[in-house]
Amino acid sequence: MTRLSVEMLAADTVEPITSAGHAQLGIAVLAGIAVIVLLITTFKMHAFLALTIGSLALGAFAGAPLDKVIESFSAGLGDTVAGVGVLIALGAILGKLLADSGGADQIVDTILAKAGKSGGKAMPWAMVLIAAVIGLPLFFEVGIVLLIPVVLMVAKRGNYSLMRIGIPALAGLSVMHGLIPPHPGPLVAIQAVDANLGLTLALGILVAIPTVIIAGPVFSKYAAKWVDVPAPEKMIPARASDELERRPSFGAAVATILLPVVMMLSKAVVDVIVDNPDATVQRVFDVVGNPMIALLVAVVVAMFTLGRPAGFTKGKVLSTTEKSLGPIAGVLLIVGAGGGFKGTLVDSGVGEMIMEISKDWGLPTLLLAWLIAVVIRVATGSATVATVSAAGLVAPLAANMSDTHTALLVLAIGAGSLFFSHVNDAGFWLVKEYFGLSVGQTVKTWSLMETIISVVAGALVLLLSLVI
Repeated sequence: MTRLSVEMLAADTVEPITSAGHAQLGIAVLAGIAVIVLLITTFKMHAFLALTIGSLALGAFAGAPLDKVIESFSAGLGDTVAGVGVLIALGAILGKLLADSGGADQIVDTILAKAGKSGGKAMPWAMVLIAAVIGLPLFFEVGIVLLIPVVLMVAKRGNYSLMRIGIPALAGLSVMHGLIPPHPGPLVAIQAVDANLGLTLALGILVAIPTVIIAGPVFSKYAAKWVDVPAPEKMIPARASDELERRPSFGAAVATILLPVVMMLSKAVVDVIVDNPDATVQRVFDVVGNPMIALLVAVVVAMFTLGRPAGFTKGKVLSTTEKSLGPIAGVLLIVGAGGGFKGTLVDSGVGEMIMEISKDWGLPTLLLAWLIAVVIRVATGSATVATVSAAGLVAPLAANMSDTHTALLVLAIGAGSLFFSHVNDAGFWLVKEYFGLSVGQTVKTWSLMETIISVVAGALVLLLSLVI
C-alpha cells in the first residue's frame, strides 16, 4: 500500500492501515509522541532513531499491521528526503562557500563599519541585519558558530553590552531558521501541506520583519538589564578570513546570497500577475523559481563570485563542497524520519481524526497548528521535529485551504516550533556556553527571546489570515 496523499485522505477514498477508533488513535498518537520525547530527553537517543522507533510505536498502539506501518514510514521518509534532501545539501554548500571564502566576514565587517558611525546606537540593528543575511543559506547551529565570534568581538572592542548585541543576532538567526525557506523545517512543512514556496517565502519575510524587531533590538534592551555579563575572551576564535590574503566584495557576497531568494520570489510574483499555467512566461518562471534550480544556480555562481575572489583553486572548491555535506547527514536523517513519522500518522487515519476533533474544539486551524507545534517543541527540544510532526498532524486540514492560508499554515507551524527553548535543546547549550551564561541567565535571555518570537510570529500569522 502506498502512502496516502492529503487529497485522498480528505476525500476519504482510501481506507487507513488501521480500523482503530478515534479514542485508540488519539492514545496511539500520544503514545508515539511520548516514546519520541522519552527517548530524546531521558535516554539521549538521536532524534533519527527516536522518530523511527516512535513511528513503529504509533502504528503498534493504533493496531495497524507492522508491515503496513513499515511501508508507510519508508514511503514518508523517501518522499521527504526526495523533496527536500537536495535543497538541504545545496544550502549547505552555499553556506560553506560563503563562510570559507571570507564572504560572510566581508558582510559582517562592512555593516559593522557603517553602524559604528552612529556611535553604537545602530549596532543592535546592524546585528539583526547581519544575522538575517548570513542566516538565509545557513543552518541555525552553523549560523551561531559563525556569528557568535563576531558578537563577542563587537561587544568587547566597542564596550557594548553582550546581550544588547547578542540577542538581536540570535533573533535574526532564529527567525530565519523557523520561518524562511530554504531552511529544513519550513521546506518540510511546505511539502507536507502542499504550500506554494514562493508565496510562503514572501509572507514569511512579511511576518519575520516585525517579529525580529520586537524579539531582537527591542527585547535586547531589557535582556541587557537583566543579565549583564562580559564577553568571555576564551570563546573568541580566529575567523575564516584571517587566513586568507583576499576575500569577495560586499556586493558580490550579498548578491550571491540573495540570488536564490530573488529567483523564488520572482516565480511567486509572476504566478500572481499572469495566473495562467499554460503561458510561456509563467512556465519559464516555474523553472527559474524552482527552489532546486534557484539554489543550484546560486551554488554555481558562488564558486565564481565567492571562491575565485578568495583565491580558491578548483581543488579547494571541491574540498569545501565535500566538507559541507558531512555535517548535514544528521539533519537529513532527522528530517527524513520526521517525514516517515508524518507518513505513519497520515496512513493511520489520524488526519481524519484531527479534522473531526478540530470541528468540535472550534479552534482556528492556524491556532491549532501553532499549539501542536508548541507542545512538541517544548517536549522534544527540536524545532525541526516539532515542525515535521505538527505538519503531518494538520496536513489534512489544508486540503480545502486557499494558497494564501496554506502558506500561513506553514508559518504558524514554524512559529510554534520556536517556542521556549530550554535544557533539552542543543541551541540552548550552544548559547549558554558561547556567552558564558548560567542556566538561569540563559532562560531569562535566550529562552524568553525564543518565546517572544513564537508568540509574536503566531499572532501576526493569525492577523494576516483575517485580512488576506
